[in-house]
Amino acid sequence: MSNYDELIRGAAEVIQADELTERLAEGRPLRVKVGFDPTAPDLHLGHTVILNAMRRFQDAGHVVVFLIGDFTGMIGDPTGKNVTRKPLSEADIRANAKTYAEQVFKILDRSRTEVRFNSEWFGDMSAADMIRLASQHTVARMLERDDFEKRYQSGQPIAIHEFLYPLVQGHDSVELKADIEMGGTDQKFNLLVGRQLQGQAGQKPQVIITWPLLEGTDGVQKMSKSLDNYVGINESANEMFGKIMSISDELMWRWFELLSFRAIDDIQALRAAVADGRNPRDVKFELAVEIVDRFHGPGAGESARQQFIARFRGGEMPEDMPEKKLPAGDEGIGIAAALTACGLTASNSEAFRMIKQGAVRIDGERVSDRDRLLSAGFEGVLQVGKRKFTRLTVQ
Repeated sequence: MSNYDELIRGAAEVIQADELTERLAEGRPLRVKVGFDPTAPDLHLGHTVILNAMRRFQDAGHVVVFLIGDFTGMIGDPTGKNVTRKPLSEADIRANAKTYAEQVFKILDRSRTEVRFNSEWFGDMSAADMIRLASQHTVARMLERDDFEKRYQSGQPIAIHEFLYPLVQGHDSVELKADIEMGGTDQKFNLLVGRQLQGQAGQKPQVIITWPLLEGTDGVQKMSKSLDNYVGINESANEMFGKIMSISDELMWRWFELLSFRAIDDIQALRAAVADGRNPRDVKFELAVEIVDRFHGPGAGESARQQFIARFRGGEMPEDMPEKKLPAGDEGIGIAAALTACGLTASNSEAFRMIKQGAVRIDGERVSDRDRLLSAGFEGVLQVGKRKFTRLTVQ
């Protein structure tokens, strides 16, 4: 697997990919800019997707610029909002910025991270300077941005200061002379403004890499505290481990790609092993151990794994339970069919309903994927509700 592939693994889009290849071939450390507005004091795994990408660039010898938007935070990023976002107070920004810096170095190499604040240049900018900056973009171009256009068409108010946000973020790239800027897919418009302003300033425009928004533990909505589908990086090791083990097997591979530091080839080998019959629970153990170790130190993941197993074994699972062997067929047996064949549900439709209600577990882990297949070689405990158990082997 090439260095290029590792650097952009999991990326949603690279603009312009050919320029990135050219710059990587120059053999010099590139300046990789990522901006964070300190809007909340705590980070979750969804925030770390881009931090992981930053670390990969660091490990490849490039310079990562961790830009804290203490000035832009006072404007309030309107991205994805259908109403004007309330700006943060200076006190909130200072407090949140401090906790951000403490948390990000659990992933980033402190010695290879350039921490900057955009108040360094905007704090001294005059009103005349801001007017000159505003003159470099048109209202028509601003209204091309999806959320602005929707608000304009629906009659929702757009405050003038919100138009300044993309310009301010773009000017950061000029000040920092960024070779690359990375952000979430919802930041694409702002990142393109930076590319435009650099060109107007006589700089070589930055390459843009956007990253997807990580689905939360429910596997549907993006990770968010308000949706209670998040894994906080400051949570206890046991709580973090348990939440990771609760995700579906399908989502596990998405998390491996975006959250793990394993090489792509290693992850593909794990996929092949599961396809050949290895229990996906054991592979998920590896993901959970890796992530817990990252935030709680070496050995914390294995300790959490042992406690997770002990809790499962010491729970309400009966010592004596029915055992069932089922044929896998050509492609494996569906989870609903397996539950019905084991007598845990009266029909496949009931099985689907129980899965939707979150009442179905395999080896203590909630099943959320109604189309999950159990391949030949599978061994595990199927559970429906609190009292129905069967030890299943798929042959």
